Amino acid sequence: MIGAAGAMDWESAILWFVALVVSTTFHEAAHALFAKLGGDLTAYRAGQVSLNPLPHIQREPFGMVILPLLVLWGSGGTSCLGFASTPIDPVWAYHHPRRAALMSAAGPLANLALAAVALGVLVWVGVPQSGEGTAVHRIAEVFLFLNVLLFVFNLLPLPPLDGAGVVEGLLPALRRAYDLYRRQPMLGFVTFIVASRVAPQLYQPLIRHLRHLY
Repeated sequence: MIGAAGAMDWESAILWFVALVVSTTFHEAAHALFAKLGGDLTAYRAGQVSLNPLPHIQREPFGMVILPLLVLWGSGGTSCLGFASTPIDPVWAYHHPRRAALMSAAGPLANLALAAVALGVLVWVGVPQSGEGTAVHRIAEVFLFLNVLLFVFNLLPLPPLDGAGVVEGLLPALRRAYDLYRRQPMLGFVTFIVASRVAPQLYQPLIRHLRHLY
């Protein structure tokens, strides 16, 4: 998602920023909702079972506002990157590993749902023949690309990504290994490096395939 620096494309920058905020909000709200349904009210009490982006921005202003704006500026408005988080009770997750796994999976699945909606719009619009159709096509394509990337990236099984929570919940025997990994601050950086190399290998072929559908 990182593009070359250049003249700022403000229309593209606004579209990418809005898409990121909306997609991240859906992602975190899904985590919070499934935690609540599973018995952990931590995120619910923090106001995060909501599609209002403000509670999520207030929790992670750097990841949801500052970092995306910096990436947009550096890429000339052609790409966007950010992050957010949902507060989870670790004691609840320890005692209810399957529920915690479902909670972890809920965020990426929310992105998959948004990607499916965007793909449906693209199939419905078809090849745009007018300015209005072109605008709808562009918005839907940004939402498709971004949410497929968020889905793939977050399901990689390395902490602090959601895939680690899914694996840990389904295979509690790996909990100790994941705990040791989390205690090493530098390994978070390793996760980012590995994910930034692996995710495109999964994302790019998937996007090429999806493009054939519309």
